[in-house]
Amino acid sequence: MKPLHDVTVVELSTMITASLAAMMMAEQGARVIKIEPCDAGDPLRYVGTAKGGISGIFANCNRGKQSIRIDLKAEEGQALVEQLVNKADVVIHNFRPGVMDNLNLGSERLRGLNPKLVYMAISGFGIQGPLSAAPAYDPVIQAHTGMAASQGQDKPVFIHNLMCDKITGYTACQAVTSALYQREKTGEGQHIDLSMLDSGMYFMFPDAYMNHTLLDDDVPAKPLLADLLYQTTITKDGAITVSAATQKQRDGVATALGKEELAGDPRFNSLEKLLENFDEYKEILRASFAELATDDIVQRLQANDVPCAKCLSLDEALAQPQVDANQSLELQAHPAMGQIRTLRNPPRFGGELTPIPSASPGHGEHTDIVLESLGIDETQRQALRESKVIA
Repeated sequence: MKPLHDVTVVELSTMITASLAAMMMAEQGARVIKIEPCDAGDPLRYVGTAKGGISGIFANCNRGKQSIRIDLKAEEGQALVEQLVNKADVVIHNFRPGVMDNLNLGSERLRGLNPKLVYMAISGFGIQGPLSAAPAYDPVIQAHTGMAASQGQDKPVFIHNLMCDKITGYTACQAVTSALYQREKTGEGQHIDLSMLDSGMYFMFPDAYMNHTLLDDDVPAKPLLADLLYQTTITKDGAITVSAATQKQRDGVATALGKEELAGDPRFNSLEKLLENFDEYKEILRASFAELATDDIVQRLQANDVPCAKCLSLDEALAQPQVDANQSLELQAHPAMGQIRTLRNPPRFGGELTPIPSASPGHGEHTDIVLESLGIDETQRQALRESKVIA
């Protein structure tokens, strides 16, 4: 039995943050009802490679959900949402502050109808302050959190991945499940505010802000872990990464390279001395690595118990034996998208793999099924269609 098997989530969202959070809950057993606009639906459906009206990135954020189409601006549409919320455990959205209140679907109203409701409101910057009404996308938050600045030495470099979007989704999922746990003890739901800015800062803080944590004047700044460990090492035919954090591991690097003399070199035989002469040390290693083939040096490093890895392409990452051993990937046949590749939800509850739920839904695919579960018959649904409240 999946841990969230009896939880119902109503999702009102576009793009990544709330969609990803709700999908993780769906993969852990929740029933997720995704409410989309009647016209085009979630714009993420049309971003990038697509087939049958569903993009790859939409599929990767919306597995296991039911999609219904409702006009939230219509009073009858708002009434339908209220009926859904009366039977739901969670509402999650990522609209700007004030939007849900303007739709008569704000936290106070919905939690007034259902006091056990957990209401998760995701925003870009928070509900107050000079940027509270500003639009936010992942690169904007990377810039605001210092994430881009921390990637490059001479100029900011953006991570070419929706890092802050996904961090916020993970944070939202964890916060919702914590609130559900509290509700089990108190019987009461609650309102949760979460911003992308706070989520991104919280993610960055442990290591990127380590030199901004101790504030007394007698505390000297030290190199960041990223400066010591995150190095691309060029080989004769490719690139690897080597993370030699201990003296034993650094000695292992020297042995793997046939440079055993480095282990006793007074310039490098303690962490303090190594940091003083780090540039010189890196240059010696750089020249040695450049003479060796990637597979050869990786095998030598592994034989000396040095953490290392070949820098894999996306195709190589999918094909690596460890991913296969973990049974991480599964193929699905989608009625609209054809053959698709799916990645399992990582946690193994009770040591068991989490079964992959149904593939991402078509736009409004489950409108009739969901509304019928509310007791709304075909005649009523047809009237709602004719008035364009649903589609």
